[in-house]
Amino acid sequence: MNRIKQFTLSIFFAWLAFPGITQEHPAHLTLQQAIDTALRNNEDLTLAELDEKIAASRFRETSAIFLPQVDFSYTALTTNNPLNAFGFKLQQQTVKQSDFNPELLNNPGSRADFMTKIQVQQPLINPDMFYLRKAAAKESDLYHLKSIRTREYIVFAVQKAYMQLQLARDAVVVLEEALQTARSMYSFTNNRVEQGLLQKSDALNVKVHVTSIETKLAEANSNVKNAADYLSLVMGKEYGIVYQTDPLPREAPATSLADTTVPVNRADFAAMQKAIEASELVIQSGKKSYLPKLNAFAAYQLNDAAVTGFGANSYLAGIQLSWNIFRGNSLKNKISTQQLQRNKLAEELNKQQRESQLELNKIRRQLADAAYRINQQQAAVQQAAEALRILEDRYEQGLVNSTDVLLAQTQLAQQKLELVQAFFQYNLTAAYAKFLTTNTK
Repeated sequence: MNRIKQFTLSIFFAWLAFPGITQEHPAHLTLQQAIDTALRNNEDLTLAELDEKIAASRFRETSAIFLPQVDFSYTALTTNNPLNAFGFKLQQQTVKQSDFNPELLNNPGSRADFMTKIQVQQPLINPDMFYLRKAAAKESDLYHLKSIRTREYIVFAVQKAYMQLQLARDAVVVLEEALQTARSMYSFTNNRVEQGLLQKSDALNVKVHVTSIETKLAEANSNVKNAADYLSLVMGKEYGIVYQTDPLPREAPATSLADTTVPVNRADFAAMQKAIEASELVIQSGKKSYLPKLNAFAAYQLNDAAVTGFGANSYLAGIQLSWNIFRGNSLKNKISTQQLQRNKLAEELNKQQRESQLELNKIRRQLADAAYRINQQQAAVQQAAEALRILEDRYEQGLVNSTDVLLAQTQLAQQKLELVQAFFQYNLTAAYAKFLTTNTK
């Protein structure tokens, strides 16, 4: 016996020394904590922010229309071509009177040239590129707005997942209460059967009822784990953590959407408007391509017959005015295509705004229906609870059979579950309405 006690104490102290092997309690998680975690870890938001950074980088690329381009090169050449060989001598500034000898001109032999060159190109006036830069700025704004809308959607997705977990947990609570009531009834019925006051069939009926609730409770616990895994997915966390949530709000409904309209500057609408504006700027860029362009250029080079020589130097500088007068109507047709694409974007924006307003009208009615359902279910729960109390009293007096009580218990559990679902539906609908009417400043 002493050895058994010592062994038990050893296990106990080992259990204290390694808390990692204890059964983990559900981690408590508030809705705000879930939202903050998702905004840090959600993959969709990460991708949206990367798109925003890419668009900003593309806009920075357009700074080239103002900044010079500088190229450096070092070239080694050798030739026996008469024209090139004489040109090398000119570049190296080594031409002599004897070099004009026809025999030497025709047969120069091998001649080498080592050229070091720096070229500079400076854009001056390029109207089409200026409008393309403006379009790139609009695109950057577009992706910024898409990131904002993605954040708003993630907040709603977290709210939905959190409420689903709340619903699953509340369903477990309702079923646990029903199971406790059913077990109490089974204990009472079994005692009466042993006393010969009730038939065995009554106890069997109650036992079947208990088993049915136990099965539903097991399914409800699985639903809790499924809902917790989905919440982990939305938050960008590992699976397997069963979070302890705050209970579903049970306050009287107060949200009103009367005369509410979908804001025209909602982030996704504003993003589409930026896309339309960018398309218009691209069209303007195409039209400006008809205008002349003015650019400057300069080059400075060193030529020598030796590899490390930099004997002769020269420069070339100038300004170029270019005008592409006719391109076979390709630019005209391209602009026409771009105009059609812009008109399509405008129609899509109008269509999305109308559909969103239709959805909001539907949500307004659903919210009113959910509020009405809550009031009805609250009354139904009270009535079902009172009916069960009366039947239990009469059952204890032997005035009703077990079937009546079991039906009343089932009805009460069902009404409680429907009340929980009504609160869930109301809160989810209110969250979706907020998502639809989010006003981007």
